[in-house]
Amino acid sequence: MSLAKATRQVPITRHDTARAAEERDDLVAVEEPLEIRVGGQGVAVVMRTPGHDRELVAGFLVTEGILRRRDDVLDMVYCRPDGRPPEENIIDVLLAPGAAVDLAKLTRHVFTSSSCGICSKASIEAVRGQFAPIAAPLAVTAALITGLPERLRAAQAAFAQTGGLHASALFDAAGNLQVVREDVGRHNALDKVIGHAFLAGGLPLADRVLLVSGRISFEIMQKALAAGIPAVAAISAPTSAAVEFARASGQLLVGFLRGERMNVYAGTLAG
Repeated sequence: MSLAKATRQVPITRHDTARAAEERDDLVAVEEPLEIRVGGQGVAVVMRTPGHDRELVAGFLVTEGILRRRDDVLDMVYCRPDGRPPEENIIDVLLAPGAAVDLAKLTRHVFTSSSCGICSKASIEAVRGQFAPIAAPLAVTAALITGLPERLRAAQAAFAQTGGLHASALFDAAGNLQVVREDVGRHNALDKVIGHAFLAGGLPLADRVLLVSGRISFEIMQKALAAGIPAVAAISAPTSAAVEFARASGQLLVGFLRGERMNVYAGTLAG
């Protein structure tokens, strides 16, 4: 992610009870709308941090059950409704000849905030059962899991600058970092990771571990399952719906990953 796109300098007043107020500049995370179109038809507007937009769009459509095959996508282009030079807040997915998508599967409302997860779904029932459960669990040890947060933190360049971004990262079964993406929205960061794999022809991610920097919601687990991810870990807590979903889907779910400690809410660790 380009730090120039992801961060913006704003003037602030720094207050400290031990000294006089100070006028200075501060870096904040950028949040802007992105309109997603498929074949010219608008399907959603998401609030996101600019950068890796094509991955975000691909991941969004994969986890909504609209895109299934990489070959269905001919291109993704920035555009404008008035035919003038394109802008980077509208992106259109151009489908390959013969590709058919069912936009009725879209379960989000037209507008999605960066902070909103399952509340943006039309109903929980609309997303349950769209994707098959994990066929074979991934053997993951506690020692491997505990080493992941440090590797994630070292790769969070935009967070280090602003303190205002979530991150999602994929690791292989040996604990090697494969890809990390940041965004103001937790689910956006995950969509970018999934979109990266989709565009590279790497789905399903049956041998990968997902680590997220924040809490785990129902939607995070649903998106992970859509990508075939068998193991999900988080620095923070899961929700009750996330736990229930993981158990029903055969996914490993680890929360409160802090140092050598963690809670296993679904599945079992190896060894």
